[in-house]
Amino acid sequence: MLSSAELRGLRSLRDKKHREELGLFVLEGEKAVRDALAVPFAFEQIYGTEAWTGERTQFVTPEEMARLSHFPTPSSVFAVGRVTRPPLPAGALERGLSLALDGVQDPGNVGTLLRIADWYGLDRVLLSPDCADLFSAKVLQASMGSFARIPVHTADLGAALAGLAAPVLGCELEGDDIHGLPALRDGVIVIGSEGRGLSPAVAARVTRRVTIPRFGGAESLNAAVAAAVICDNLRRPR
Repeated sequence: MLSSAELRGLRSLRDKKHREELGLFVLEGEKAVRDALAVPFAFEQIYGTEAWTGERTQFVTPEEMARLSHFPTPSSVFAVGRVTRPPLPAGALERGLSLALDGVQDPGNVGTLLRIADWYGLDRVLLSPDCADLFSAKVLQASMGSFARIPVHTADLGAALAGLAAPVLGCELEGDDIHGLPALRDGVIVIGSEGRGLSPAVAARVTRRVTIPRFGGAESLNAAVAAAVICDNLRRPR
């Protein structure tokens, strides 16, 4: 039986302010929690109803889960994790492939971009401070466990990209055809927001602008779709 204070505290984690104050976040949904546990990700606490057949540290009734849940239709499991924001190691961007998100504010896109980076075996993801909150429920759900498998750092991209020897590829409408680029072992792929593209400070750090050829009449591609096409081409053997 959860106390009223426990319920209030757990429900408050839907707000970024309280997540930051308490240093905790919530992950709901059987598949999302199982994917994270398989990494393995060490949750602080897992609450589950009798319908949850996985790891459970505290039983709750369906009524309590309905009060806990951040979703209109509660799942059988509600997991609480510790917010971690590891600093970007010095020199890390010179080695391996990195995905940098510049002001991508749609939570579903950010979560999907994490999955894309995970799928293509990228070494890390960088989020600018104005990206959607990594630990929001929508980002975590969309990442399908990738948030726990790939290192994610929040950084001032203009500063982080300054002076790199590794190439910095910026995805823009006017650029070199991505199909003609060689496969890369080291480099940074920068994806801007759909509305404004790359910010001036980040655009100034781009060493090569790339584009995905358009054959139809659509004005633009979704940020996650564009990132997937670019990653696929850079990973393709030549």
